[in-house]
Amino acid sequence: MSRETDPAGTGRQDRRKIGLAAMGRESGSAAARAWAVGAAGWVAAVVFVGCGSGRNTADLVPADDGAYHVYPGQEIQEALDAAAADAEHKWVVVHPGVYAPSKRSAALIRLVARHDGIVLEAKGETILTATNGDLADPSRAGNGALVAHVVYFGDGISRRTVLRGFRITGADGYQSNAEEARRLEPRLGQPGLEDGMFLHTDGGGIKVFGRSSPTIQNVELYDNAAALCGGAISIEQRGLATEDVLLQDCIFRANRCPGTGSAVDVLQGSSAIIENCLFVGNIGNTGMDDVAHDYGLVYNPEHGCGALTVFPGSRVSVRRCTFTGNWNGADDQGTHSVYADTIFWMNDAGDGSRPGGPYELDVTHRAEVRNCFLGGAIDDLRGAVNRQNNVLGAPDPEFDEQFRPQAAVYGNVGYRPPDGRQTAEP
Repeated sequence: MSRETDPAGTGRQDRRKIGLAAMGRESGSAAARAWAVGAAGWVAAVVFVGCGSGRNTADLVPADDGAYHVYPGQEIQEALDAAAADAEHKWVVVHPGVYAPSKRSAALIRLVARHDGIVLEAKGETILTATNGDLADPSRAGNGALVAHVVYFGDGISRRTVLRGFRITGADGYQSNAEEARRLEPRLGQPGLEDGMFLHTDGGGIKVFGRSSPTIQNVELYDNAAALCGGAISIEQRGLATEDVLLQDCIFRANRCPGTGSAVDVLQGSSAIIENCLFVGNIGNTGMDDVAHDYGLVYNPEHGCGALTVFPGSRVSVRRCTFTGNWNGADDQGTHSVYADTIFWMNDAGDGSRPGGPYELDVTHRAEVRNCFLGGAIDDLRGAVNRQNNVLGAPDPEFDEQFRPQAAVYGNVGYRPPDGRQTAEP
């Protein structure tokens, strides 16, 4: 059984951990390695304030500015539910701190149809994590995640629903069960929304499911692992959505999975617009043999998949992004995808287990690629990139500490940090 012939993930589900111990390998990019180490130290220095302690619940009335405000020790979900019931006030502001789960469940926070139109915004350094050290089970592998997804966008979410400004981390391959999934998604079981394996195993940081097309802006997803695919984000619209998921100004750093899409996995029948995003040090493919054995799923066995994976029957529009230091850049078997003004540079991380070696871009002739710069061991895996409209064998971009290319030839191509954003220095 191949992954594309089983889009709902109804294949074997023995729920075994697969390849998590192997996921922690360093990337091949020195900048990515140093950045990951530096960021880990920064996270360790944060005072853990928690969420769901039961000490203080969010005031369930909007403030004078029209927003529901959430502070450390309070529940984000309570504020979201209050805003959902409020016909006028649809803005939730979360103040600086670390917000963690207080119990095992499918997601830390969820936005389903009744939450449509809410803007959930972080103020300052605000972290959503899958872990809670006080409740960790020492018998489990990984770092003690209590949820399968940090954020869940369910059926009935439109582009008007916005997630903005957060840092999302800590997913380690926890798999939800059927009972948790039923509580997560009110429409589960309706036609087209039947429960499936990928709802439980994919999307450690964010899961998008069904007729769901949220806007995700200025979010950094780092050090997340999924049990199967989509270490940071899994998009599973199942051909039901009429809008693209919108990812703008996001960073995907040091996310991991044993299968496909170490940063972003776009499942069959799904679509996304990815604008001005940075993909660095994301590692997939670490458990492909175990995936084949345990789940009966095989995909790109010779070279493996990229930080971005796009499945048949799906599409993406990737604009002004940078991929560097990942295990492969992007692989795309979809239709009518567009890659424009994007840098693929030295995506050469890996452990040698894929016999074909790493590549920058794996697309078919159905994709449109224009004004992209590709430089690595294998620039264009299928020979589908027009050499007149792109630069293959590209020179060193000379990235600065924010991964902005300094080489003049790159002009305005590639990721640029939004105004005021400060990322960890290498």
